Amino acid sequence: MPSYEALSDLLEPRTTVLLTVECQEGVVGEDSALPELAEQARVGGVLAKVARLVAAAHDAGVQVVHAVAERRPDGRGANSNARLFRAAARLPVQQLAGTPAVRVAAPIEVAEEDLVVRRLHGLSPLQGTDVDPLLRNLGCRTLIVTGVSANVAVPNAVFDAVNRGYTVVVPADAIAGVPSDYTPAMVRHTLALVATVATTDEVLACLERPRGVRRA
Repeated sequence: MPSYEALSDLLEPRTTVLLTVECQEGVVGEDSALPELAEQARVGGVLAKVARLVAAAHDAGVQVVHAVAERRPDGRGANSNARLFRAAARLPVQQLAGTPAVRVAAPIEVAEEDLVVRRLHGLSPLQGTDVDPLLRNLGCRTLIVTGVSANVAVPNAVFDAVNRGYTVVVPADAIAGVPSDYTPAMVRHTLALVATVATTDEVLACLERPRGVRRA
């Protein structure tokens, strides 16, 4: 884990953005299309940790961006070139634009200044979406990545952010995947190679501490 000083230097509020990935009702909510993933996110406390990070970001003046995956009712423009997409199209709960399934899930609070970016295609919150140009216009240098899933969307977000020159911080206990033992393996053997891995409490300590104050 990084030292407080090293992590604090990365998490300068003016150049840091917190990204929540697919923390939406139809994915991690009570009526999720993916109940096993939703259970990992809720029972494991991941969603609560994301909510804490979002609240701290609001208080610290750190920009929050919520990346939401959705599809049109007619499916126009959606991918069908992988088994994942074809299986998702058959699920009883669909992530349809304008429905409760694509609302950011409680207990995460969306503030007026937050940005919500919706995508109709692909696997990544960054590739082919507005997230990257928004980050650049915001002066982002460090991206905190949270949410689901550690199987697909989260590593896509991390890789795409690193490829675009951002420094990425991953609070390892604020992401979820299935099965339960997959996430720590993904973090240790893959994400730790390209991102700074920390805990939610370590990130919160940096966001909540006044600038210029160091631990003894």
